[in-house]
Amino acid sequence: MSKKGREDASGNDREANDVQALTATTIAHDRDLVTRHLYGDPAAFDEVYERFSALVFRLARRMAGDEALAEDLSQEIFLRIFRYLENFRGRSSLETWVYRVSINCCRTRLGRRWRRRRVFVAVEDERLDQMPAPVEGTEARLERREAAETVGRALAQLPLEFREAVVLRDISGLAYDDIAAVLGVRIGTVRSRIARGRDRLRRLLVEGDG
Repeated sequence: MSKKGREDASGNDREANDVQALTATTIAHDRDLVTRHLYGDPAAFDEVYERFSALVFRLARRMAGDEALAEDLSQEIFLRIFRYLENFRGRSSLETWVYRVSINCCRTRLGRRWRRRRVFVAVEDERLDQMPAPVEGTEARLERREAAETVGRALAQLPLEFREAVVLRDISGLAYDDIAAVLGVRIGTVRSRIARGRDRLRRLLVEGDG
């Protein structure tokens, strides 16, 4: 192996070790947080809420497609988190566990209601929210809003299992293995659901333009 190749490999190993160390540190902190919660420290759950309230609301809004329902869902999700936090075992990050609780709550709450009432909210990429927005005119803002509403309508028509996978991957930005942990399925199933969900979404958008 060339010197450059050895340096690249060494750099990759260091990066992997750094990620593993960071993950271990995060999980250790998560376990400590849960222990404090179990011993009645109110600041522990306050920290959980501060860390995950925005994440939970975004996910609920994308799954429910309705602002008011997302608010209700978020409250219900945090009631479940408060009640069942003792069940967190640290086999994954607390964030992954929160996603799992949130998805399960959405499944239970939406169910038939979701199939009957295909409401939607405009889809915007929250991962870009932290970036400075470019200056844009009224026409550009309207076009962007119309495009977001079009995607929101199409997303609301996806079967729930495809919608979960697409939202977790393309909007929340989770890795495939994290999505598999959240949904309780194999990575191959995750990839299949994302591919099929994207394909349906694409066809819905094309039909909407026709």
